Amino acid sequence: MFDEEKENEDGVTEEPEAAAGEETEAKAEESAEPEEVEEPEEAAEAEASDAPAEGASDASDSAESESAEPEPAARPTRKKRTPEEKAARRARRKQRRIAARPDKRKPIVRIPKPEHPRAARKERTGVVVSDAMDRTITVRVERAFPHPRYGKVIRRSSTFAVHDAENSATVGDRVRIVETRPLSKTKRWRLAEIVEAAR
Repeated sequence: MFDEEKENEDGVTEEPEAAAGEETEAKAEESAEPEEVEEPEEAAEAEASDAPAEGASDASDSAESESAEPEPAARPTRKKRTPEEKAARRARRKQRRIAARPDKRKPIVRIPKPEHPRAARKERTGVVVSDAMDRTITVRVERAFPHPRYGKVIRRSSTFAVHDAENSATVGDRVRIVETRPLSKTKRWRLAEIVEAAR
């Protein structure tokens, strides 16, 4: 490397003239000589490679044709039925259905519903607190029960609108009431009997 390059006093390296001349000559030769076209060679190679492939494919085709069985004929298309033929076919089917039916129908047997005993109706005993309405009284029912955790007896009361058809109960009477069908918006109970009249 040091043989080919020389340094100037300024420290700039210069390549020898001979090396520079060689590069210019090489460039000139490249530009002067046209590139060789390799198309004929490529075409020849392609033909050579195709020839055995075609021969092999011909051989395989002939082997397949010998071994393969003849293809079955295409299915014949079904003839479309005319409206008259369709009607006749429906009639034949109907006749077959009628012939398959039994001569006598089974009688319809209705199973009687079992009679369930009526559930016991709820009953309450309370004191009449109002009889101002017509055929309706208000009854207060008190109940006492022990507290589930502490055991203290707790008293609770509820009021019911009760149907009194004869307006027989008065305020302070102790009465027994029974649940019934809804008689109005609020009445679901009726008067069963007056247990104790007011004093």
